[in-house]
Amino acid sequence: MSSSSMRSFEYLESLPGTVFNRLYKQPSTALAIFRRMLPQLAKSFIMAMLYMPRPLPVADLDTWVRPGSRREQDTAIDLLERLQILKRTAEPNKPRSYVLTNPFAASLRQALTGGGNHRSFGVPSRTHAEGQVTKAQLDDFARRQWEGVLGYMVGSTGVGLNDEGAKLSLAVKHLLKYGRLVEVRGRSVDITQDGFAFVLQEVNAQVWTILILYLENAEELGMDRVDVLSFLFMLGSLELGQGYSKANLTETQLQMLLDLGDFGIIYQNTPDSDSYYPTRLATTLTSDAGALRSATAGFDTALRPSNNDDKGFVVVETNYRIYAYTSSPLQIAILSLFTRLSTRYPNMVSGKMTRESVRRAINMGITGDQIIDFLYTHAHPQMRKNANFLPPTVVDQIRLWQIEGERMKSTVGFLFKDFLSAAEYEGPCQYAGDIGVLKWKNDAKRMFFVTRHEHVASYLKSQKEKRREGG
Repeated sequence: MSSSSMRSFEYLESLPGTVFNRLYKQPSTALAIFRRMLPQLAKSFIMAMLYMPRPLPVADLDTWVRPGSRREQDTAIDLLERLQILKRTAEPNKPRSYVLTNPFAASLRQALTGGGNHRSFGVPSRTHAEGQVTKAQLDDFARRQWEGVLGYMVGSTGVGLNDEGAKLSLAVKHLLKYGRLVEVRGRSVDITQDGFAFVLQEVNAQVWTILILYLENAEELGMDRVDVLSFLFMLGSLELGQGYSKANLTETQLQMLLDLGDFGIIYQNTPDSDSYYPTRLATTLTSDAGALRSATAGFDTALRPSNNDDKGFVVVETNYRIYAYTSSPLQIAILSLFTRLSTRYPNMVSGKMTRESVRRAINMGITGDQIIDFLYTHAHPQMRKNANFLPPTVVDQIRLWQIEGERMKSTVGFLFKDFLSAAEYEGPCQYAGDIGVLKWKNDAKRMFFVTRHEHVASYLKSQKEKRREGG
């Protein structure tokens, strides 16, 4: 599951059952969740059960999966149950079975076969004139607005990023502050550790991060979160360059058009026009197209997918000097967060990482590993010809500069202990490692520490039920 899918999944998982029931009544929502948020094995289970007239016995489902893939099966079943797509049934004198929930199953069937008057996939505007708004215009608008957001976060207005006219509303700035992506001190705006991690994400993950923040803030604005979620999932099914009518939108969704326009996700000729246009940022919301790296390089991929010339641009020398072959104000501003820039040419900037420049970034909350990740991701092709293309001396020194000011690192999580046997301990511990939530373990004391407990708790519950059935 991609990082953006995980972010949206974690939000959906926190919703009550009544919200899921309303949400799944929209075929576009059922299709979007099926396409984007589920692993292949979970999709296979759904498609096999979608037209079954009766529940599927658990024993029959087990025969579909090879014995060596039981862990993947448990993960897929757990995911479907937490999204309330699949449920277990236990009727007298009948084996335990699985069944797809309604209205999810009915909506997915309708989305796949068509028909109905639900209009959950948008209503094309009849007043849309061919060529009125081109795809290139939509791409330019999305790039200008989104890079304006990133530029505000890294404080790059001083290098001319916003000269193209991207204007950020107070609502956008409030949302970035609410999400702790930036800290505002008087007139100064500083990026946080979470903000720098956000900048390093793929573009699609960045968009979903902003949308989840928007969802969390929606109720404070008196907006119906089911309407908000339904509209976001619908956007992923719309066609780039096509205008869509506002006639069937709710009051909440009409307000969303204005808010999403600030981020470059939706374009309107005027706020009072009868139609709106989704940009590429919207139409790829439920797409699993390849990772779109952030900043300008990512936008060239996101907004011009036919461009195959996207390359790294940073050269790092063993003496800590950096040469960046870019003219992007956004990229230059990101580099300036941890580099002392000294020279700028039309297509290149140069500078040097110093203890002071790196420590300044660390004091803002940016970690040494995030700086290394940025240099690794954007390394120039000439550097990539070597096996270890980032100089080890530079990597080690960045980490040393960071640990100068810290002696302990805290991690919020959950401790599992008091296992009765080694076999009882090893299964969930290995499962936690496989899904990426394990942070620490002690095999001798049969203890392990995880960042999220829901997955492990579900695994322990399923194992307990299997032992009960076997016994």
